[in-house]
Amino acid sequence: MAPTVLLALLALVAMLAPGLGVASPGCDYPAHLWCSSREIAVACQAESRCANLSRPAADPVELSLYYESLCPACRWFLVQELFTAWLLLPAEALSVTLVPYGNAEVGAGPTRCRGRSPRCHRPRSDRLVLQERNVSGKWHFQCQHGPEECLGNMIETCVMHEAKNFSTYFPVIFCMESGSSVTKNLEACLQVYAPQLDGGRIAACVQGDTGAALMHRNAQLTAALDPPHQYVPWIVVNGKHTDELQAEAEASLLGLICRLYQGEKPKACGGSGAPKAPSGCRR
Repeated sequence: MAPTVLLALLALVAMLAPGLGVASPGCDYPAHLWCSSREIAVACQAESRCANLSRPAADPVELSLYYESLCPACRWFLVQELFTAWLLLPAEALSVTLVPYGNAEVGAGPTRCRGRSPRCHRPRSDRLVLQERNVSGKWHFQCQHGPEECLGNMIETCVMHEAKNFSTYFPVIFCMESGSSVTKNLEACLQVYAPQLDGGRIAACVQGDTGAALMHRNAQLTAALDPPHQYVPWIVVNGKHTDELQAEAEASLLGLICRLYQGEKPKACGGSGAPKAPSGCRR
């Protein structure tokens, strides 16, 4: 074989590797090194052919839900949108924080949410009663939907405290919120979703100082919202709340998470969004 032909063949082989194809013009590395690092694979446009290189880790989309245990819109969003998205998405795509406290102040008279599933809005500023008060060193709470809601908020907060792990306590809270009575479903929900949790410890938390301290912390987190919340459910995504993010989350939380997540798109992101949520509870 003529030397010029042999040199041409060697040059061609240097540009090719089994299953990799032709090097990009900006690639100065021999083919056998294309998959040795991500930087080289990117330079040689060989990322999709390098099975040994995993995609760089992406931060999960962080969603914080500020809610009241008995607000119809809160229950709808948690059960229909949030729980569904959490089930369908991998843990690395979505991180959730639940803050059951709700409106920092309530109207002087009883306030009820009206409509099919309205948001619970804050009352007028001339009819405000603080939701929490410190009486002789103990925190006392007043809730928009009455004592039953305060109890529901406290139970769910104590379930989180005892379980620690989100994947353990979220199904329990989903079960409570999807049942006919939030406050009377705990025992049954624990039996089904988290039998390892001690119901007695949760009850002690609810009735003791621990629960009150945890609720006070929820009050502080809610009061620190910027911008201040005007209604619940109040949805914060990656540290931000806007009318646009709220509307998109209520219409299709799965679609929103899929749009914002910067990592490899989960299989669930190839499907259609969830049904449109109803409008919410006014304070």
